[in-house]
Amino acid sequence: MPKAEGKVFQAESEDVIDTKVLETIEFDNKDGEVIKCETSEFSAVCPFSGLPDIGHVVIEYIPTDKIVELKSLKYYFTSFRNVGIYQERATQRIFDDLFELLNPKWMKITVTYNTRGGIDVTTTIEKGVKNR
Repeated sequence: MPKAEGKVFQAESEDVIDTKVLETIEFDNKDGEVIKCETSEFSAVCPFSGLPDIGHVVIEYIPTDKIVELKSLKYYFTSFRNVGIYQERATQRIFDDLFELLNPKWMKITVTYNTRGGIDVTTTIEKGVKNR
């Protein structure tokens, strides 16, 4: 029997995702500017296998009166690193946390995960009105 057969890594629960680290900056969005933030360094853990899920996150939003501070966003994403969370739930969690933090006019979160098992997965959530 191969040594890796049946191997499962332990993962942490969603409780360790650190939303308290998120900060905002006041922003007067008179012209309906669309803010877009991206990172290819998002990672979490598959709760089934314990193996890493790596994704490219795109955050797009039309702010009302505040924007997310980027260093705090990086720390927030880092808190997912050892969390056992399905890909679809991770996208929903990011969306919920940022929507609550920013209360934007419109927000769209897209996460494109690295191919695993020959299957590509992209998850997208959008809410609000995009007219400027």
